[in-house]
Amino acid sequence: MNMTQRDVVFPAGRQALYDRNRYSPAIRANGLLFVSGQVGSRDDGSPEPELEAQVRRAFRNLNAILEAAGCTFDDVIDVTVFMVDPQSTFERVWQVVPEFWGDAPHPTLTAVGVTWLYGFDFEIKVIAKLP
Repeated sequence: MNMTQRDVVFPAGRQALYDRNRYSPAIRANGLLFVSGQVGSRDDGSPEPELEAQVRRAFRNLNAILEAAGCTFDDVIDVTVFMVDPQSTFERVWQVVPEFWGDAPHPTLTAVGVTWLYGFDFEIKVIAKLP
């Protein structure tokens, strides 16, 4: 059986991080871009310590992948966000989101509260339409 090779998109300068952790940042398929969950990790993989900075870094990491695929956040159609302890963090997170979110019509959104994100407080994954 012939397995089709995955069409992987890597953001500039971060391929080693994905190789080490054994997953792809994003895959193109059927005119869509499926992006792995992005966290507010610095170049060395460590988390930004402050919540708002972590959210901004997560969006910048996401935007670097979108850019590598020729997309912007305007091409995003579906968003899933994960937050540790959303009851105490949601309002602070949602103060930052409009800096990156763009104008209506907005993408669909699913927000999930979780207990653990590998040392992070916020993660965002998206599906975008390729240009």
